[in-house]
Amino acid sequence: MKLGGLTHGPSRRPSQMKIYRDREVSFNLKPATSLDASKMSGAHELNRKRRPTKAFLISSDLRLQDHLEGTIWLQRGFVCKEQEQEQDKRGDCLWVKVLDNGAMVKIERSFLQEVPAELVGLLEPVLDLELRFHLLANPGKLQHLASLPADAPLWVQLGQQDELAEAQLKYTGPLARGSSAVYFGVQLKGSAAGRGTGNGSYKGHRFFSCPDSCALFVPVSHIRLRHWSRPDGSEAQERGRDPHRNGGRQQGGSERPNHQHQQHRRHISFRQPPPASHPQPQGILSRTADSAAPASRGQVPVSPPPFRAGQRVCFPWQDAVQAGEVRFCGVLPGSSSSGLHVGILLDAPVGKWDGHYRGEKLCQIPSALYGILLPVSKVSAEQKSPRQNPPTQIPKSILKPVLPAVTKQAPTSPPPAAAKIPLMPPSKQALRPPPLPPPKPPQKPQPTAPAPPPKPRSPAPPAGPEPQHANGLHGPASPLTSPAHAEGAGENGEAGLEVGSMVEVNDPPLFGVIRWIGQIAGIPEPVAGIELDEELSAGTDGSYLGERHFRCPPNKGLFVKLRNCRRDSRFPAPETPVNQVARCNSIAFAEWGSERVEDHTPPVDGDEARELYQGWKRGIQGHLNSCYLDATLFSLFSCCSSADWLLFWPSDPGTEQSSGQAQDLLRCEIVNPLRRYGYVCASKTMALRRLLEAANSDTGFTNQEKDPEEFLNKLFQLLRVEPLLKIRSMTQQPQECHLYQLFPPTLPPSSPSSPVSPPASPIPLSSSQCMRVSSVQALLETSFHHARLKFVEAPSCLLLLMPRFGKDFKMYDAILPTLSLDITDLLDDTVRQCTICQTAAEWECLQCYEDLDITPGQLKQYCQTCNTQVHSHKNRLSHSPLKISVPGGPWSGPLHCTRRRMSLFAVTCIETSHYVSFVKHGPQDTDWLFFDSMADREGGENGFNIPQVKACPEVGRYLSLSEEDLSRVNASSLKEATRRLLCDSYMCLYQSPELSLYK
Repeated sequence: MKLGGLTHGPSRRPSQMKIYRDREVSFNLKPATSLDASKMSGAHELNRKRRPTKAFLISSDLRLQDHLEGTIWLQRGFVCKEQEQEQDKRGDCLWVKVLDNGAMVKIERSFLQEVPAELVGLLEPVLDLELRFHLLANPGKLQHLASLPADAPLWVQLGQQDELAEAQLKYTGPLARGSSAVYFGVQLKGSAAGRGTGNGSYKGHRFFSCPDSCALFVPVSHIRLRHWSRPDGSEAQERGRDPHRNGGRQQGGSERPNHQHQQHRRHISFRQPPPASHPQPQGILSRTADSAAPASRGQVPVSPPPFRAGQRVCFPWQDAVQAGEVRFCGVLPGSSSSGLHVGILLDAPVGKWDGHYRGEKLCQIPSALYGILLPVSKVSAEQKSPRQNPPTQIPKSILKPVLPAVTKQAPTSPPPAAAKIPLMPPSKQALRPPPLPPPKPPQKPQPTAPAPPPKPRSPAPPAGPEPQHANGLHGPASPLTSPAHAEGAGENGEAGLEVGSMVEVNDPPLFGVIRWIGQIAGIPEPVAGIELDEELSAGTDGSYLGERHFRCPPNKGLFVKLRNCRRDSRFPAPETPVNQVARCNSIAFAEWGSERVEDHTPPVDGDEARELYQGWKRGIQGHLNSCYLDATLFSLFSCCSSADWLLFWPSDPGTEQSSGQAQDLLRCEIVNPLRRYGYVCASKTMALRRLLEAANSDTGFTNQEKDPEEFLNKLFQLLRVEPLLKIRSMTQQPQECHLYQLFPPTLPPSSPSSPVSPPASPIPLSSSQCMRVSSVQALLETSFHHARLKFVEAPSCLLLLMPRFGKDFKMYDAILPTLSLDITDLLDDTVRQCTICQTAAEWECLQCYEDLDITPGQLKQYCQTCNTQVHSHKNRLSHSPLKISVPGGPWSGPLHCTRRRMSLFAVTCIETSHYVSFVKHGPQDTDWLFFDSMADREGGENGFNIPQVKACPEVGRYLSLSEEDLSRVNASSLKEATRRLLCDSYMCLYQSPELSLYK
């Protein structure tokens, strides 16, 4: 493509179009050696000549009938901006870009109401089109609201019933780069706190900070000054027109247009007579030049939406014509797409729409299988009886528009120059068929089908034979070339050719990019639609016989058989798909990078930890199934130092170098940056995954799903550290391990006896249904009891894996992570209290554990006297108590020893193979953070995950409940974070801070 004398390759075309859109300059602009306007030799001269861009509101509903785009609706209240084009000779028409749908049209000044440039951005996000006029009537008020300082007190509209909430202004401006739409970021106050949609961030970008669910981004129509008093009737009427909006649109208006809208700028215009009682747009001008005569002067009256509720309609769907009843027809709320949409209640269950759009109910659809939402151009009125519900399966050749009669007689003289216009209305000029190979023999007549919509996807079959010259210069549409010299082409073209492939055809070659591949009636093989690098006189703008297949600049569209396409010889053959492991490096992730921190950085806690971690792009960034590693590392190191001994474990000079590399990487690239900046890039964890993979025969650590225990075991082996746990069976030598798997008891926990909620319960309890609940304390004691295990020494860090049996079956509906885990009675060679009299215990009975008469659900250990009395009962005569050692000699009287307890500091959870973590960041019960390394994503396959950390204080209330209380909680009432913590726990992490100092 040539741009002002500068030639670019095929891969740069989109950026050229983007420059036109963003800068809004004339197509005649000729840059020098750079596309940056600030560096052009003529930039200063251009700026002197350029006047400020004018903006307008369209004052009347207008409709454009376009043979390629169908019906284009321009509604009263649409915002548009003047484009720098050649002025109309009479000066009564302007080229404008409609911000609400991105179309480029030429329209009379009489239908444009000018808007001050400084107010356009304020009106653009207002979705009520009539309200835009009302706001524009008081420009002083708009300017005053736009100039309000930060922290200004406001009233903010929250609902459709004039509900005003107390708020404070925090931000004024656009929400997306390049956008001109101005939003007001507010923090809800008073009784409205907690009814917002975020914490001041939008799509990962922070505009201000406030508590969760207290931020809103709203247009100017949704705010009032706080000192505003009760309005009179007119003001109340204005408020009544405000639509219900709970946040801003996702993108500003300047980001909506794409290259297809640029075509409207060059080819579509209106011609209007002087306005009478009601303005009416007229026909269409030439699609190639403003100087060409209009194609039609017939008036197109402004009319209501083309379909009414209850009307029968049909549309093509999966090679069949489906029918249904209109339930909605209009503009989608908050939509930036052009034209109207139709919501249809289908006769057959082939849909996927429930009647809602962006949270707003448009119509009643009983089931999503019977609903569909389509652009109005895809739908046509049904011509058959409503009783004929089953769709008729039809070939694609039937889904064609009816073309006017085509003459078969060859022209005796070349057509006039005006015939170069690709498309003209049928009433003025009959369409000629493009050159095509001879059509196949006529098939059997097809059964009568319902009338198809006016814009099917494929063109009509030809009516005449193929002319001799394949590349005629005057054909009305693109020729379907069939060069006989295509070298080495297979039946369907070279392997791997697809939409987006750079190809060449003919000899000398024409270069371009495949934009469409499909079938055309009469051609028994696939056809490719190509956007050429250079203009071709016989080319089109992506249409074939009036049917749109793709969009490109005029005279650059060409349709050829796919087998005649060859890969562009100017470029090497495409490589294999991107290796996501190799891609995860400091260069590809430069914009997401994190720094190396050499100095040891201790963890922070309390409010400081919440401020450090909370928000988007916080925590550890995920990449390529890394959530198992991200959640585990964040749990271990973000707010706790009990595992810091791993970072400083002395390395043996004789060991492999990878051990020291892994420790340095873990300390300086992951843990220290996480604690100092609150964020670690995925390229850092990928480096650790590579070391783990290199040190093991397993090659899946860099790209496959793994479990946290597998990762931790391999990491500890790589670092060559001592195991965390030493556990001894009653008759064996101590065993060493890093984690311990909990096992469920032989009997499930008993159902609660009382359905009444205790007065001290912090949440309402339900007695209708009971969850099966156990606690980590009970599971640990049960596991050790049945396996006859004891800790040889108290651990400084205890990692416990919860019992799980797959997604469909779990032993428990919920597992309560015990906040303070008592391991006193699980320690070997320590003084233990008698269960009954609290003196030194000398005996332990395993059979008594399940006895409900003596301290049910607890370990049973007795002194000599109590052991004799307990086992003299007839029900316990068969028990076999075991003698336990009592360190330090004989003891007398009750013991007042300190219980050995460990504190919960993190929980790792799993749901559908995705790991997340909950971390306790302070001493308060509400000090909990939730972390997800893949909470959102930017881009597609080669994009980036966006990690998120958010506060979840609500989980603290449930962790303080007893097992009995938690079992009576209605599971459906649990919030998402609480449900994941209680019902999807995978690993609970405990610490003994006083012991970690000696590790």
